[in-house]
Amino acid sequence: MAKSIKEEALRYHSEGKPGKIEVVPTKPYSTQADLSLAYSPGVAEPCLEIEKDSHSAYDYTAKGNLVAVISNGTAVLGLGDIGPLAGKPVMEGKGLLFKIFAGIDVFDIEVDQKDPQKFIETVKSIAPTFGGINLEDIKAPECFEIETRLKEELDIPVMHDDQHGTAIISGAGLINALEIAGKKIEDVKIVVNGAGAASISCTKLYVMLGARKENIVMCDSKGVISTHRTDLNAAKREFATDRDIKTLQEAVVGADVFLGLSVANVLTQDMVRSMNENPIVFALANPNPEISYADAMASRDDIIFATGRSDYPNQINNVLGFPYIFRGALDTHAKAINEEMKLAAVYAIAKLAKEPVPDVVNAAYKLKRTTFGRDYILPKALDPRLLTRVSCAVAKAAMESGVARKDITDWDAYANHLREMMGYDNKLLRSFTEMAKANPKRVVFAEANHINMLKAAVEAKAEGICHPILLGNWDYLQKLAAEENLSLEGIEIINMRSDGETERRQRYAELLAKKKARQGVTYSEAYENMFDRNTFGMMMVETGDADAFITGVYSRYSEVSRIAEEVIGIRPTYKHFGAMHIITGKKGTFFLADTLINRHPTTEVLIDIARLTHDAVKFFAHEPVMAMLSYSNFGADKEGSPLTVHNAIKYLHETYPEMDVDGEMQVGFALDKKLRDKTYQFNKLAGKDVNTLVFPNLSSANSAYKLLLEMGVAESIGPIQMGLNKPIHFTDVESSTRDILNLTTVAVVDAIVQEQIEKGEK
Repeated sequence: MAKSIKEEALRYHSEGKPGKIEVVPTKPYSTQADLSLAYSPGVAEPCLEIEKDSHSAYDYTAKGNLVAVISNGTAVLGLGDIGPLAGKPVMEGKGLLFKIFAGIDVFDIEVDQKDPQKFIETVKSIAPTFGGINLEDIKAPECFEIETRLKEELDIPVMHDDQHGTAIISGAGLINALEIAGKKIEDVKIVVNGAGAASISCTKLYVMLGARKENIVMCDSKGVISTHRTDLNAAKREFATDRDIKTLQEAVVGADVFLGLSVANVLTQDMVRSMNENPIVFALANPNPEISYADAMASRDDIIFATGRSDYPNQINNVLGFPYIFRGALDTHAKAINEEMKLAAVYAIAKLAKEPVPDVVNAAYKLKRTTFGRDYILPKALDPRLLTRVSCAVAKAAMESGVARKDITDWDAYANHLREMMGYDNKLLRSFTEMAKANPKRVVFAEANHINMLKAAVEAKAEGICHPILLGNWDYLQKLAAEENLSLEGIEIINMRSDGETERRQRYAELLAKKKARQGVTYSEAYENMFDRNTFGMMMVETGDADAFITGVYSRYSEVSRIAEEVIGIRPTYKHFGAMHIITGKKGTFFLADTLINRHPTTEVLIDIARLTHDAVKFFAHEPVMAMLSYSNFGADKEGSPLTVHNAIKYLHETYPEMDVDGEMQVGFALDKKLRDKTYQFNKLAGKDVNTLVFPNLSSANSAYKLLLEMGVAESIGPIQMGLNKPIHFTDVESSTRDILNLTTVAVVDAIVQEQIEKGEK
């Protein structure tokens, strides 16, 4: 390891609070009453209930979400037998992964005991504490006996991840690699280099998937494991071959699959060239594989190659499996993790790799495009869909195989629960999506020649959210779609600059010129503007040829907002319009404004923004509790932006006393009601949790929401337009496909509400 990496790693583990995990209370504890419930005398009540029914421990304790990561430190990563204490950083790291990927709490337990029988007795003694046990970094062959015995003698899930985790992930990768290679698992010849716990478990799983033992050759440090050898343990003897070969070099000739769980650089380019066509090479030795990525790629063009490293394509990473396997097992109160559950995980992971990759995943890995193929046979570790897909598959298998003690009946609700638990989704957007699907509207996508907007339009149609209308050149859009494997079937494309749209341009120009005659707009000027995609698209909405409009990935928001004001107009009783972002995270849903339109708002502009935001929050089925922000509190600074905000608040209090709004105040006082109420007892928001933040200028609002997103604290919907007469919505240049899709959903709902209003007026 390079010195800089060493220093960085040591600093990472030592700075602040040493280690990587901590215990956090989940119940109130600030008062004597709280403590009397948490401990004596109140704690006696759940104790008595558990005494009557041991299964109720899942109701009254953390057992149902608690996994023990247990090791004796005899096979720590690639470090070997370094002892239990030296292995503790790895166990803490495993606990970290359980938590961040699946919301599972972990106690890491390092047992200073190499004797299998004594180790087993130790684990059995502490097992009542936990809902599941993850065995980690225990050397072979002892790990086989330990896991087998514990699975037999305990009534909670037990899994040695070094064995089964690698097997499950590589099994999923193998299924997909074979599909790409056009081969059947029952026909392929497999060479396994390495005969440790992971290698043997992988091989057993491949047999369960359909591989034939007679087609498998396993090698250890002494060469081919054959029936002629007398130094084999029981695990190795299961895969001994009767072929007259002795070396790895001989074994790989004509092989279809190579699985390496051994040491670096034992597989050469010539050995890869000796394999069958479309060879599948899983070189999983860490940190350096059996053959380097560069050498493997240089050996032949038809190779499908995977490693255990994150810096190359096709990482065989256990984190794709174990958090979600335990998640599904815990949520069904399973007695075990059985073969059916493992296979369910294999197929769920394999299937997910064939689906379109979310932009959030591509962005995380700095990938422009990821599609199923030779360089993408497995999902990425940061794919949030793994949580629901794998956990649900495992939970279903637990129930169907008879090891579940708790049934899940509503799978959609369960998946939603998982997403909400991890901050991957929010009820608000889901409810809007359902509303949009029930009444999809015609949405104009002005900048369809931007790939993210094109993808969003295609996805929106596929999900039934809207009827997309794409503005652009038909030939170019078809070419772009073909390059991205997108289908534009059933999607309307309008080239607003074509001769075929002359009549419509003329009609739109006449209407706009008439509407804006007193503002100096002539027919000639209006007609010329109809060659602009934003003006033309907004006129489609204005005239009823479409219901909503999306733009902004290319266009400057200042120019688009000017056109919108001119073509669509601002709602009566307002002189300005703005934009809002909805931010969702583990602390709830927050509304931020103005995040796009007004750069340096005056007092008058801030008043309109506050009123618009108040109405918008109500539109999204929340009761607005609003803080108007500044760098000072309640008149402490009497000039600049604090004064502007102060004057806006004064007007709002006088004119709209029913609004829950106050300020100017700092963010800390806005979000900490105890601090706010104690320090400023006169504040109008006393006792209330603020959910709406109005910023003093565009710079602060825009920076705030982008900071939250970049830090991974929250997810967003927006920018959502507030104050125009029609559903006209602007994205920005950084918008992903997901951002545009979310905004499209909001635009459709906006159009539905607009339709209802118009019908009511009629």
